[in-house]
Amino acid sequence: MEGARSIGCAPLQNVPEIEPPWPNKNSTTFRERSAGSAHPMVEWSDCLIPPSGRLAARRSLIVLNTMFPPDHTCDSVPVSARIRARLRDAGHTFRANDNIAAFIEDGELEDLCLEVENRMNAVLDALVIDTENDHNTVGTARRVARMFVDEVFAGRYRPAPPVTSFPNVSQLNELMIVGPLTVRSACSHHLCPIMGKMWIGVLPSREAELIGLSKFARVCDWIMSRPQIQEEAVIMLADELESRLQPEGLAVVMEADHFCMHWRGVKDEQPVMTTSIMRGAFLQNEALRREFLDLRKGGDK
Repeated sequence: MEGARSIGCAPLQNVPEIEPPWPNKNSTTFRERSAGSAHPMVEWSDCLIPPSGRLAARRSLIVLNTMFPPDHTCDSVPVSARIRARLRDAGHTFRANDNIAAFIEDGELEDLCLEVENRMNAVLDALVIDTENDHNTVGTARRVARMFVDEVFAGRYRPAPPVTSFPNVSQLNELMIVGPLTVRSACSHHLCPIMGKMWIGVLPSREAELIGLSKFARVCDWIMSRPQIQEEAVIMLADELESRLQPEGLAVVMEADHFCMHWRGVKDEQPVMTTSIMRGAFLQNEALRREFLDLRKGGDK
């Protein structure tokens, strides 16, 4: 590679490939470093990346055209890329409603917020919003990043909440209903709010343990705090509760308003979507199922 020198790294042709999208040339983190060189390099998030799609090995420096001093290392690969690489290495999916907390290392959530903030600034810029001079949007990118990572999508990035259980000493096996629990989520199609209520019916097993009342709300909030569709959300919640409680029967009913219909599209404020999951005794025993549904309606008055 004529006119180039490398420090502690493999030749360019041997470095691993990375995937698009490539950095936006208009972004502040993008800079052509050796225009006119036979092997032009660019800087993206403080890391040297060639347009061909190859990334230099970590903890290394590559300087093309010695007129540019070696001032950055590839330790600063975007945190989202590092997390994504771990997920792919483990064969773990990272769909909108997946929890990926096990693949996020200490301190990376803060870095992820900063990365989302930078990218959100680019979105606002593409929408032709003057965030430098508009006093209402000066800090919007930072606020939106925090909202996504720490609040409305926290169920993706945080581990499951601790759930205290206790023995079923009295061997309770009567129907118990929890609800209505407030539901807040987001549609993965448009990232518009989903707001509603949830009812959970449990027929405990005499041998299985019980959990505290508030823990139903915590588990529900953890599952719902991620982008998803309602049909899959109730299945995920039922799976989580069934694995923790191992009950004789489990029922979940969710009613919600979808702002992707209220706020955009047809802009109809009336429709409410209702989904239900019946498992075990609730699926087999019509009288038990009817009792749950009747009590749910009565408790909502």
